Amino acid sequence: MATHRALIVDDEPDIRELLELTLGRMDIDTRSAANLADARSLLEENSFDICLTDMRLPDGDGIDLVRHIQQHSPELPVAVITAYGSMESAVEALKAGAFDFVSKPVNLNVLRNLVNSVLLLTDDSSQRERRSRNTLLGESEAMRDIRSTVEKLSRSQAPIYIWGESGTGKELVARLIHDKGPRVDRPFVPVNCGAIPAELMESEFFGHKKGSFTGAVGDKDGLFQVAEGGTLFLDEVAELPLHMQVKLLRAIQEKAVRPVGAQQEIPTDVRILSATHRELGELVEAGEFRQDLYYRLNVIQLEVPPLRDRREDIRMLASHCLDKLAQQNSRPGLELSDDAMEALGDYDFPGNVRELENILERATTLCEGSTVTREDLNLPTQDKASDPAAALTPGEVPLDTYMDNIEKDALIKALEQTRYNKTAAAKQLGITFRALRYRLKKLGLE
Repeated sequence: MATHRALIVDDEPDIRELLELTLGRMDIDTRSAANLADARSLLEENSFDICLTDMRLPDGDGIDLVRHIQQHSPELPVAVITAYGSMESAVEALKAGAFDFVSKPVNLNVLRNLVNSVLLLTDDSSQRERRSRNTLLGESEAMRDIRSTVEKLSRSQAPIYIWGESGTGKELVARLIHDKGPRVDRPFVPVNCGAIPAELMESEFFGHKKGSFTGAVGDKDGLFQVAEGGTLFLDEVAELPLHMQVKLLRAIQEKAVRPVGAQQEIPTDVRILSATHRELGELVEAGEFRQDLYYRLNVIQLEVPPLRDRREDIRMLASHCLDKLAQQNSRPGLELSDDAMEALGDYDFPGNVRELENILERATTLCEGSTVTREDLNLPTQDKASDPAAALTPGEVPLDTYMDNIEKDALIKALEQTRYNKTAAAKQLGITFRALRYRLKKLGLE
């Protein structure tokens, strides 16, 4: 007997029959609807494990159904079927809460992979132990929000763009999203896009065939093939050159790659997560990053806060790090003195959690006893910039100069507080990004 049930929503009888036959061969019981009204009635009367809906329906569209299900049955995964090349609709559906999408004409292998992913998620939802609290440490409001968001995002296959400064733990967040989702038993493949030479990128990402170029002594799988069925994490995605951005966009949209030297594309089934410490929006404005790829990667954005914005977590993180160091170095009983803890609490950590780990590793190496003191930490000196506007008055300098000094000081402070993220600084100042760029250029701060 079938143990799972699927709802199929499509106004084309041929498509409904194809989907019913395909899912029936997977031992999935199906119910079908030709429009939104019938679909809503079936949802009220029955429980389902998955819903497949066409984008265009006689009385609305698939996104309306996605939103309806998100409101009334948020645990039910929905996949939308989009017209060929209609990526805007697919992205809109993912933003509305769809699990994934398939394009027409429907590739049955892609459909089966999608359905299997959904069923794995459904079967494991009550069995998998949730341990994000022990992976993303911290009881600050920011970290509680991130853990809650990760819980939701792990149930989707939508691309996620993770933004944050260096050292905040972006890869840790990406790995947790993978571990909590239906792909947990498949590979998690992280790649630093800035560490691959430009001339080798295509081969590294998509693989190559023997003899396709000098040195290609055999066939080689690319990162997409290595991550098959799992997650590909593109760290520092802003470092991709423009020619590679075009090829990556096609691979994501078509869910297929063509190895260097191959004649045909190979279907792929990977979830894409990406991250960078740079502001992609600024790079798009500057023409250094493709806008279409940006929108494709940035379906859902998740920001990881810097450590200085969650200082209440420093004590917990420091204790956890000391425990690890004590275990690694066979030095039980390592602890921080009160003045060392106070010094860490006052420090801004421009390198974030990674810098905290490095500081403590160095301190425990220099520490002679089991207690780490303020002197052992050897924290860098933090110079506070003076306020140029405070030193001048309108009577001492021309009014224009005085006003420029005030404006310059406000811009510098906003940039420092946002770690030189111009988009965030503009938002903080209540001006547009273009206005900020104009003022920076005018005041010689570009």
